[in-house]
Amino acid sequence: MSTTADEPTRIPGGAARVALDGGGLTAADVVRLADGAAVPDVPAAALQRVRDSWRAAQRLAAAGRLYGRGTGVGAHRSVPVGPDDEADHGLRLLRSHAGGAGAPLPARQVRAMLAVRVNQLLAGGSGIHPDFVRALTEALRLGLHPAVPEYGGLGTGDLTALAETGLALIGERPWLPHPAPGTAPAPVTLRPGDALALLSSNALALGQAALAWHTLDTLLRATHAVAALSLAAVTGSPEAYAAPVHALRPYPGAARAAAEVRRLLGLPERPYGTGRRIQDPYGFRAFPQVHGCALDAADGLRRVVETEVNCPTENPLIAPDGTAAYHHGGFYAAPLALALDALNLAVLQTAQLSAARLTALGRPDLTGLPAFLATGPAGSSGTMILEYTATSALAELRTCATPASAGHAVLSHGLEEAAGFASQSARQTLRATEAYATVLSCELVTAVRALRLHPSPPAAPALMTATSPLPRATEDRPLTTDLTGARALLPVLAAL
Repeated sequence: MSTTADEPTRIPGGAARVALDGGGLTAADVVRLADGAAVPDVPAAALQRVRDSWRAAQRLAAAGRLYGRGTGVGAHRSVPVGPDDEADHGLRLLRSHAGGAGAPLPARQVRAMLAVRVNQLLAGGSGIHPDFVRALTEALRLGLHPAVPEYGGLGTGDLTALAETGLALIGERPWLPHPAPGTAPAPVTLRPGDALALLSSNALALGQAALAWHTLDTLLRATHAVAALSLAAVTGSPEAYAAPVHALRPYPGAARAAAEVRRLLGLPERPYGTGRRIQDPYGFRAFPQVHGCALDAADGLRRVVETEVNCPTENPLIAPDGTAAYHHGGFYAAPLALALDALNLAVLQTAQLSAARLTALGRPDLTGLPAFLATGPAGSSGTMILEYTATSALAELRTCATPASAGHAVLSHGLEEAAGFASQSARQTLRATEAYATVLSCELVTAVRALRLHPSPPAAPALMTATSPLPRATEDRPLTTDLTGARALLPVLAAL
């Protein structure tokens, strides 16, 4: 398929579509595009906005120098670039900024970056030529991506990742996974101003944040079912989940967590006095308060991502009416870094309670069941090792929860004397998702075993969903297969 620069991208009929219009992209849409579950569709009006911005940038540049077009960048902001050298200057920018390092990023992370950057450009304000938008959209549609190394961004623009993308767009770098001749976007001609207009974004960190949010959203919803199973296994008190408790301290996440546990266990809004103890350990009693913080933090990250992917952050920013170009710091990703760091800390908190419940499930004084849920000869270990596995994953979570936004940097001869470090925060959140899934899987395996040994387990849908796929044997044996099965069950439990 090919289109001219002045035509909207058109997708063959029958495919699921995501509209890239510069204003309505959701975090879930980014994930669908990254995973190839949908294809992009660019309305004509959005492409017209890009075209208008490009023409306005041409007029403004003719009337006076624009940063990065008539000047150098960074510490070279005052070094003039002659009109006859602007196109070559842009090429030098792309080549010189393609200096990342580290392992190549997974394709879905790079595709998420492409989806974000296309939509931001379609918001207008960049002054980039429409050909770049067309080619980026075409690459998304074809399932292609440039090779992008892990390191290079600091939360002030994913310069190295987008420079590699720019070199692929103009034909100096290959598209992956190595398309057949004639099936990749045609190389784009680089015009004055295009290079910096492409680079001025944290699109990679935003794409990674969208992917991390999506996975954590699933895991946090699955946690309601896992925690409910553990509560039932220790015959815990449901009073901590009573609706009046959370109405009087009205945090949305806490109320939601309590309501979900009630729903999954078939409890009334005002459960009272039905547990084995007057008060349970914190892992059960404080679950709504702690897990609610993670739910609220995840929702906060989603809002930040959806704000950032639907607005222009380019520097300079071409005014919508085309009358001015604003030099500004809108590319500085402090909101994103802080939202990611907050979520990492909140996930650590709820993971610690998951590990606490796991430990409680192995205590006869709390469950009335054998120690570590072992049913073999004296000295059998049962689920003892899962405490160690969960604690190992918790150690990774604690590392991920160290706020990256507390970092500091002075760059480019002191002109850029701070950084948001959203890129580091996003990588930490991606690692945190896998560590949290491990902790939760350990709890799920243990809760299911405890409920199988329970004299009167509840007839809850979550229990029936969780027990049938997991191995039933309780003798000492390798539990790795159980954990793998539990990890695969988490999305199923999230959908209950």
